[in-house]
Amino acid sequence: MLQKLRYGLYYGLFRTLAFLPSPVLYAMGSGVRRILQNVAKYRRAVIRDNLRNSFPGITDAEIKEIEDDFYLQLADNFLETIKLLDISDAEVERRIEVRGAELVDQAAAEGRPCIIYLGHYGNWEMVPSVVRKLHNVDISAQVYKRQHDRAFDRLMLKVRSRFGSVSVPQAHIFRQMVRWHREGKTVMCGFIADHRSNQHVSHHEMTFLNQPTQFNPGGEEIGKRIGGAFFYLDVEKPRRGRYTFTFRPIVPENMEEDSPYTRQYMRMLEQTIRRRPGLWLWSHRRWKWNKKETQTANNPTENK
Repeated sequence: MLQKLRYGLYYGLFRTLAFLPSPVLYAMGSGVRRILQNVAKYRRAVIRDNLRNSFPGITDAEIKEIEDDFYLQLADNFLETIKLLDISDAEVERRIEVRGAELVDQAAAEGRPCIIYLGHYGNWEMVPSVVRKLHNVDISAQVYKRQHDRAFDRLMLKVRSRFGSVSVPQAHIFRQMVRWHREGKTVMCGFIADHRSNQHVSHHEMTFLNQPTQFNPGGEEIGKRIGGAFFYLDVEKPRRGRYTFTFRPIVPENMEEDSPYTRQYMRMLEQTIRRRPGLWLWSHRRWKWNKKETQTANNPTENK
């Protein structure tokens, strides 16, 4: 009963906001940005630490410029995601441009599952809308991690189904992808693979944004098992509220290294981030384990 009540409160609030015209929501977003940045100072220390480690020699002025862009994008992400509860198809058409869709359609026509790698860059909740530009894909899916708040989790699943996309829990994605493949379904599945990997599970590491970075090649391992085609979804933001999504084939630089497709995805994502850093999720503790390991190395007594 408590979960139903909580869901009703969430849905009522989000639905009310979703009815507001987009210009009103963006005006609110500018206010939310100022609160996050100047009042709450949301994760400011984490953001600045990540920026300094990722871009050695960065100046305070450059950090401030990236922070301004980041906090505005964070506020816009929240309100744009809420708007998905009420957004019209016509408005979606105005907001997004999709390039390279024919490459995914070609792979799907050949019966190959399409593994789409992307990052926490721009507004990733808008990404499922790209399926509107595809013609040979039977099922559009994304991997998701359940929220601790079950009522909020239920609401986010509703938001993410706006374009008919199927959300599959991380623990079930392999079996589900194999099942769809055996059933002859053409599937496009998105993997957001730039989050912090579990230190005790992932033994894969590479240099990413000037730092040793662990990564999880789960999407690649699934794709190889079912003959998948690998794509990177590049994201650009020409102006506020507008996104360009470009499907780019992932062509590994070296097929001899382990997890070549995931490594190449990380390189492509880094190029995207360097192009406009403020659109990436810098508030995430991506290199938390690095800091812990450094502290342990500097304080050997912690191992005792």
